[in-house]
Amino acid sequence: MVPYWIYNGAMAKTVTLSVKNVPADLAKRLKERAARHNRSLQGELLEILEQAGHSMSLDDIAALAKRLGLKGEAGESTRIIREDRDARSR
Repeated sequence: MVPYWIYNGAMAKTVTLSVKNVPADLAKRLKERAARHNRSLQGELLEILEQAGHSMSLDDIAALAKRLGLKGEAGESTRIIREDRDARSR
């Protein structure tokens, strides 16, 4: 994670979060995941939070779909929406 810097060169304020009652199995899996990524548990948790807090723009989604080679037929989304709407009205 790259630190965010504000205009005067000082590091932006941070907050401390605390998660209580984490199941032991989940904590173990998170530690294993951190080790696979060569990070501390703290670093891994920050990365997970950073990813969860990132929202994708439509351009980001379109670029991802193109990179993955996803294609939809013209009018397919309209058909799906109409089928869903019609099914609910019955």
